[in-house]
Amino acid sequence: MSYEDRDQYGMYVDNGHKGPGPELMGADTLIGDHVHNLKNEHLGEIKEIMLDMRTGKIAYAVMAYGGVLTIGEKLFAVPWEALTLDTVNKRFTLNLDKERIEAAPGFDKDDWPDMANQTWASQVHSYYGTGVDTRPGAR
Repeated sequence: MSYEDRDQYGMYVDNGHKGPGPELMGADTLIGDHVHNLKNEHLGEIKEIMLDMRTGKIAYAVMAYGGVLTIGEKLFAVPWEALTLDTVNKRFTLNLDKERIEAAPGFDKDDWPDMANQTWASQVHSYYGTGVDTRPGAR
C-alpha cells in the first residue's frame, strides 16, 4: 500500500502540483510504505516515524524486515537521512544491500533501544553512513 492509498484528504492527488506533497508529507500516510534498495530488492516496511521532541525533526523511521505476520520480524531504526522518497514507485529507497540490512543492528517489538542515547545513535548513524551531531539536544 502506498502513501496515495492512505491519503484521506486528497493531499497527494496531482492537481497541477498543488498541495503539500512530496516536499511535505503526512506521517500517517508514510507509515506502511515499503522500502527497497537500489537493486529493487524489498528491504522492509515503515512501521513508525520517530520525532526528536527537542529539535522537532524526524530522527528515525522504524522499519520492519522478515518474519510472517509480525512473528519473527526484526525492527530497525533507520536514520531519516538514509531514506529517499521514491515518488514514482510510491515507496522509500535505502541505499543498502540486502545482506547489510540482514546484519544491521536491530531490535524486537518487546525490547526497544534507548534512541536518545548518543552512543547508540552514533553506532546506528555510522552503520547507515549518515552523520550524527553529538551535541546535547542536536541530531
